[in-house]
Amino acid sequence: MRQAILLGNPESKRSIYLKKAMEEAGLSLLVLDVQKIEEKLLAEFLAKEIFLKIDPPVWKSSSILELPELMEGYKGELMALAALDGKNPITFFNHPSAITALLDKRSCKEVLVREGISVTESLGGDNKESHICNLEMLLEQMRQEKLCQIFIKPVNGSGALGVSAFRMQKRTGKMQLYTCAALTESKTLVNTKRLMCLSDRAQIENVLDILLKMDTLIERWHPKPIYQGYSYDLRAVVQDGRIDMLLARLSKGPITNLQLNNRPLAIEELGLPKRVLEEISYLCQRAMGCFSGLRSAGIDLLLDRGSLTPRVIEMNAQGDLIYQDIYQENKIYRHQAEIIKGWLYNRREDR
Repeated sequence: MRQAILLGNPESKRSIYLKKAMEEAGLSLLVLDVQKIEEKLLAEFLAKEIFLKIDPPVWKSSSILELPELMEGYKGELMALAALDGKNPITFFNHPSAITALLDKRSCKEVLVREGISVTESLGGDNKESHICNLEMLLEQMRQEKLCQIFIKPVNGSGALGVSAFRMQKRTGKMQLYTCAALTESKTLVNTKRLMCLSDRAQIENVLDILLKMDTLIERWHPKPIYQGYSYDLRAVVQDGRIDMLLARLSKGPITNLQLNNRPLAIEELGLPKRVLEEISYLCQRAMGCFSGLRSAGIDLLLDRGSLTPRVIEMNAQGDLIYQDIYQENKIYRHQAEIIKGWLYNRREDR
């Protein structure tokens, strides 16, 4: 018996709206709670002929410093699922190895660069064993590269977790740090899910000296285009060779994630030239083609101010939840239901 299975959280919007789309298509979806299902029972399901979609984990911890350990555990689970390929009759929506490849922002970007795909650029001193581990070292690297503003991101993570934008005025030495990371009394960093702007050097130094000791990606802060007083970048959801959703993320600050109550805007409202839209589509297709087993991804894109040439900021193999879609057309999950229906149909034809 063939079965479509979602491995995730039954109460999440992801599960609810995919299930809704499946029901509208006349299909059933079994949602298995990844945090509650027993290993033996999961093994029984995985031994059947199934179409498996893997949703991201839900972690209760708000500590940014716990992220590496949590992520390593999750990658281990993905590797265990990937090992079943070829041994069990499983068709993956996104292959676990593809999900793993995109979880690491650095290695993902390295793959894109090797393929000649335009991305937001990293500082020359950025590497896995980075020598940039405190504010003074960061300032020195910025002086060498003649930069006055940069982004700092944990290599693993999503939803603006730990992402910080740092600016220093060369003439006055005045500093600003835009971040959702707050330092607690116990000297740990927590995700507040609220963007703050720090201007006190001591506060900035305390936050960055902890954040930079993590494995971080340090990138150039490219100027973003402006629309009605807001800076913006783009989020595309690409599935099976087509862009199902493309919207702008508008912000008064440098970090545009919609989880921070930034303003979403339909792409049509920007009035972008046809040439730019074609370049975006081509870039997304090329980026998707760099990763085997990747059927769906959320791709964050930056348009260079002036030329509007697109660059990839980052990719997320589990970035398909867009609230502006599920509360309107739900076309992202309806497309996923079509994909699953096609799998079921093709299997019947094979028999």
